Amino acid sequence: MSNIYESAANTLGLFNSLCLAKVELRVTCKGISDRDALSKPDPCVLIKMQSHGQWLEVDRTEVIRSSISPTFSKVFTVDFYFEEVQRLRYELYDISSNHNGIKEADFLGAMECTLGQIVSQRKLTKPLLKQGSTVSKSFIMVTAEELTGNDDYVELSFSARKLDDKDFFSKSDPFLEIFRMNDDDTLQLVHRTETVMNNLNPVWKTFKTSLNSLCSGDHDRPLKCTVWDWDSNGKHDYIGEYQATFKEMRGAMDGRQIIKMHSFLDYIMGGCQIQFTVAIDFTASNGDPHNSCSLHYIHPYQPNEYLKALVAVGEICQDYDSDKMFPAFGFGAQIPPDFKVSHDFAVNFNEENPECAGIQGVVEAYQTCLPKLQLYGPTNIAPIIQKVASSASQEMHTKEAMQYFILLILTDGVITDMADTREAIVQASHLPMSIIIVGVGSADFSDMQMLDGDDGILRSPKGEPCLRDIVQFVPFRNFKHGSPAELAKTVLAEVPNQVVDYYNNKGIKPKVPSEFESSRTFAP
Repeated sequence: MSNIYESAANTLGLFNSLCLAKVELRVTCKGISDRDALSKPDPCVLIKMQSHGQWLEVDRTEVIRSSISPTFSKVFTVDFYFEEVQRLRYELYDISSNHNGIKEADFLGAMECTLGQIVSQRKLTKPLLKQGSTVSKSFIMVTAEELTGNDDYVELSFSARKLDDKDFFSKSDPFLEIFRMNDDDTLQLVHRTETVMNNLNPVWKTFKTSLNSLCSGDHDRPLKCTVWDWDSNGKHDYIGEYQATFKEMRGAMDGRQIIKMHSFLDYIMGGCQIQFTVAIDFTASNGDPHNSCSLHYIHPYQPNEYLKALVAVGEICQDYDSDKMFPAFGFGAQIPPDFKVSHDFAVNFNEENPECAGIQGVVEAYQTCLPKLQLYGPTNIAPIIQKVASSASQEMHTKEAMQYFILLILTDGVITDMADTREAIVQASHLPMSIIIVGVGSADFSDMQMLDGDDGILRSPKGEPCLRDIVQFVPFRNFKHGSPAELAKTVLAEVPNQVVDYYNNKGIKPKVPSEFESSRTFAP
């Protein structure tokens, strides 16, 4: 069973995508053994990143002379992508003064991990492995910190008095445009207010904008504010303008403060855990698992589409869950001992504890349960959404950013309880929860697109709108000839913003690292 898990996991690679954040990594080593009884080692650490199965050096620390517990001043800056598995390798060498480089240096050990593991723990400590995977007495500690740029937000409010009247039969209809003066003297539009109709003393709505957008973080950068009289034909009449810097504006802000808009990494580094749950379709339309044409057929070497999708998404989410225990459910099958149809049964048949140890544990539970089931139907997914939503609802009442739930639903057909599913999703949109649906096989999934709010706000049968867009649906066939990593990148790309949107809307701030137990144990 592990061979299938490994063959699916090994297909994951790196893709070019939008960088979510930049992370600074700092390195410390402890207890480096003396290879030379007459002198202490001169340590240096190389950092490598895996790309297409190859380890490529991206940077290295300085050499610290005569130290068995070095703290390196070199800071590694790497781009962080939540939706990708970014595999890192740290190699420790003893580079004595008579060596001419790494080739002649003594290898002291290495440590491999993912960037997700580092940022989720903030401080990752692991033993260094020598040649042959022998565990040494030396340890390496990697500390992560988000590299913050001009990501602070400012709240602004503008008003005007005694504006010129540009209309004959009514008063002016003013709106305001704010421009940033670029270094090349061009103007960049920052914000355009709403139009206040028939008013020479307008008060425009308060708005928020980042300091990066407003002034590139330069408080002395000139800003140009222009007021226009709106006309329906688009030929707006110029009323007037003025220039000021943000520093000058801030002096007249009536005590308004710069607002910190928290990032995804603020919450992750503050101890927020991603609770990953998987639900698998066991309806009869998948075909007899003993038949090689079945979507559930277990090939001894080639993982089926269910396994590929599960591993691709699970490999990423597992880095943000400290205990690496994942609930796994099935739906649409008759289950032992009475073989009644269930739409939310535990894949390990332990209803009291449906959790599996790691993604590999989910894979093994899936393969073990298949021969014991009678594939049936219909394809109802509302029960499993409601089950996970029940756990997320309990977390919501804590008023803390400690657990966010991701439900991965793998299904081969159009769902048959669409009304109940819409209702369940709308209710779940109020909770710390996101839903990923992957369509497996060649069915017509056009009706499933409505669950993904990209084309409009999803509403319940009663007309209640989703509070947030929490669903991402993709057909697996779109990625059948590519790497499963591309599938994971697509379905997980929206999750960081969904996490931030939920907590920001609730006014829940991330905990600072000192507020939670930084020494909590993470599973390997």
